Amino acid sequence: MTVPSSTYRLQLSAEFTLDDAAALMDYLQELGVGAVYLSPVLTATKGSTHGYDTTDPTSVDPERGGEEAWSRLLTAAKEHGLAVVVDIVPNHVGVSAPQENHAWWDVLTHGPDAARAHWFDIDWTRGKLLVPILGSDADTAELSVDTSGDEPLLAYYDHRFPLAPGTWSPGADLSDVLAQQHYELVDWRRGDSELNYRRFFTITTLAGIRQEDPDVFAATHARIARMLAEGVGGLRVDHPDGVADPADYFSRLRDLAGEKTWLLGEKILEPGEKLPDWPIEGTTGYDALREVEHAFIDTAKADAFDDLYRRYATDQRTFTEHVGDAKRRAATELLAAERARMLRVLGRDDAATTDALAELAVAMPVYRTYPGDTTEPLDQAVASVTDSRPDLTEAVAALRPMLTTDPEMSRRFGQYSGAVMAKGVEDTTFYRWSRFVGLNEVGGDPATFGGSLDAFHDAQQERQSAQPQAMTALATHDTKRGEDVRARLAALSEVPVTYGRFLEELEHHTEVPNGNFLQLIAQTVVGAGIIERQRLHDYVIKAAREASQETTWTQVNETFEQAITAAVDACFDHESVRVQLDRLLSLIEQPGWSNSLGRKLVQLTMPGVPDVYQGTEMLDDSLVDPDNRRPVDYSARRAMLDSTPLPWLDGSGAAKFHVVRTALRLRRECPELFTGYTPMHANGDAADHFLGFDRGGALTAVTRLPYGLGQRDGWGDTSLMLQGSWTDQLTGAGFTGEVRVNDLFDHYPVALLTKQ
Repeated sequence: MTVPSSTYRLQLSAEFTLDDAAALMDYLQELGVGAVYLSPVLTATKGSTHGYDTTDPTSVDPERGGEEAWSRLLTAAKEHGLAVVVDIVPNHVGVSAPQENHAWWDVLTHGPDAARAHWFDIDWTRGKLLVPILGSDADTAELSVDTSGDEPLLAYYDHRFPLAPGTWSPGADLSDVLAQQHYELVDWRRGDSELNYRRFFTITTLAGIRQEDPDVFAATHARIARMLAEGVGGLRVDHPDGVADPADYFSRLRDLAGEKTWLLGEKILEPGEKLPDWPIEGTTGYDALREVEHAFIDTAKADAFDDLYRRYATDQRTFTEHVGDAKRRAATELLAAERARMLRVLGRDDAATTDALAELAVAMPVYRTYPGDTTEPLDQAVASVTDSRPDLTEAVAALRPMLTTDPEMSRRFGQYSGAVMAKGVEDTTFYRWSRFVGLNEVGGDPATFGGSLDAFHDAQQERQSAQPQAMTALATHDTKRGEDVRARLAALSEVPVTYGRFLEELEHHTEVPNGNFLQLIAQTVVGAGIIERQRLHDYVIKAAREASQETTWTQVNETFEQAITAAVDACFDHESVRVQLDRLLSLIEQPGWSNSLGRKLVQLTMPGVPDVYQGTEMLDDSLVDPDNRRPVDYSARRAMLDSTPLPWLDGSGAAKFHVVRTALRLRRECPELFTGYTPMHANGDAADHFLGFDRGGALTAVTRLPYGLGQRDGWGDTSLMLQGSWTDQLTGAGFTGEVRVNDLFDHYPVALLTKQ
């Protein structure tokens, strides 16, 4: 197997096509990248900005350049010595524009007798396929038949749907025509409770497909197989927890791809959870992100942040209590249709069984269990529900064997509990519980305020042993905030008193009725800094709607949304608020830069294959999508390639670029230096501020908790013992024997050493 030395993620769209990506191959080669890593390239819904709503799995998306541009990209990558890694989406397809998805159109037209009806997980025992799209059920009055094309179509504003053969003729009564269709258009609000096809999480426009069927797998992977034959060297599999049996899916994908292909699964591992025994190289790096994040948080300030949170929080519940509430909402409201489907499989609809299914999903400590794998997480959930809800003891006991021995129930419960976790935790609780939002990240553990150096080293030794070829990441298209926003927040973790003064001033001069959300606003502004006002407005509105408390996507509370955007404005315009904010930003600015370099160098050199998300080779102030899909200024980055003086650490991002390029080039040119993992420890009073490790010839040394280090007057006599003579690849400086850490970090707060 040829595993790339590193990857560089590019987000393709109609505005940034495969040809645009091809034009970057020389830049990526110069940067030191090993592989270009592309977001989905198969044909997606027209106008899609992300590509995860595939409509035709047999072709490359014309809006992203099509087949010819795909060939040009492959040629350019090969000419510059870069491998190509592609993101694929096996769990679902896009159905928001039925005419663009021939398989879905076929099912709408012919119902259960359609040639591709088996593609979709549809419960036909409920009757017609429910399509929740109408503004209300009364909107059937807005339906008509469009005869302007080659065949008559059912029309609802700009939407078009097929009519079953022979069900319409000129002058036919529309109600009679509708009665003969295999689908029923209904109020969009009925989707969460009545939907009878499997979807991606709660998105009714993404219909789940049945990869467990060999015909479906073959049809949806034929173009992927050709990509592999054309030279694609790696596949990143989106959301494998959504497919029926991930182990079986990955086994067939490995057979298709062969042993030489680098396979990764976007599996979110909870703290302490191990990757199942799948035939892949590992995860896409959210677990690595968590490990790095915790190593740069000042754990000694946990109590201070607890006190601040409780002082201003309107809702005093703990993180665990918030998770339970949000998961319960997901299990009983947002995903009620999925629970009802399981009840139909069971042939029961009594209240106890209904509640037990939801409570078991709420109590699951991980996303899901898998056929033939350990049942320990389910056993933990059973014990938890039995303890908290003794009234459900009998129902839980009856369900327990069904959830492991019955193949359909086991599969459906796994898909259901995974969606409950994602919607309840990542997409809801992370926007509600705001003690320290820098830890509210996909795969994160916000309840734990950082971690020890020993814990970090233990995790890396485990990673080197179990997942040495997995991906590592600090930012992805799904992270809640950019890596350098979190780097500044890590600096914030050291200064709760100054942060408290800013928060107090902001609270005094704003009228946000939710103190929990006010803290999220405050920390977001601190993390991002004084960026474009509209970007912060867009972020806080999205965050508030995701939190689904005072306002939601479907029931907008304009008064609340005006209050939270006004709080953002106060950070810009209110004199006393701005004074406190500027004081805080000036305090953490340089520590934030130090953290940006330290965290990035650790991620680039720790065990695993490092990914650089587009643009993050320089400082990045992105927030959650779509903010993190903004165009990247590659002309500025190209200019950095020709920069000859050794840059100083400042707000230009030049120092980070230098660190990224140096580390990527060393990993690509000297892979033998990155084959092991040995912790390195400094000696002296400031030793706890030093994080270092030897990868087998390449030594990484970085500063952690830089604000506290400055408060104690620096490194003092803290030293590091080196065996032999070493050169810092970042500065060219040489070191031998016992080295004062202050000398090691003379130019940068980080060093990357190799033996002379």
